[in-house]
Amino acid sequence: MKSIATAIIATLLAGAAHAATPNPDATQVKAAHDLLAAMQAEKMMRMTAGASKYASPEQRKQVMDKVIKLQPEFVYTRLATPVAKLLSTETALEMTRFYQSSYGKKVLHDTYNSGAQLYPSVPKPTPAEQAELKKPAYLKADKEFKANEQAINHETFVLLKEVINGK
Repeated sequence: MKSIATAIIATLLAGAAHAATPNPDATQVKAAHDLLAAMQAEKMMRMTAGASKYASPEQRKQVMDKVIKLQPEFVYTRLATPVAKLLSTETALEMTRFYQSSYGKKVLHDTYNSGAQLYPSVPKPTPAEQAELKKPAYLKADKEFKANEQAINHETFVLLKEVINGK
């Protein structure tokens, strides 16, 4: 149990070490906001809330009711600054472009609408989509995004705790 906690902390610290800048400027925050909108981060919040443990079914229902009532813009705005600290502007812009593409939308649909899977499947890209996925700008952005994905999920959890506590 101790080693699992140590691994989680090490992962979070490693994600924080990849931070784009400690104090993002307005351009970085806007890019992160647009990325979160393209990713439909409100659904990520619902997944985080749904995967969390609760003391009782009533508590789970109360939390889910709060999360479902959240306006998507609230989620994007509140997560934009922490995410901007984790990702470079270029990565946020490239990943926004990816999630707005037809293939990116398929990936999001599978992420948010598939049931629990032991080995999550990824939709098969068309040849044109495969060519887009091989571009150096996307490869670099995807690498940085994946390196910080757990830290982004952590920021989502932090926001969830604030929503639960009424902050």
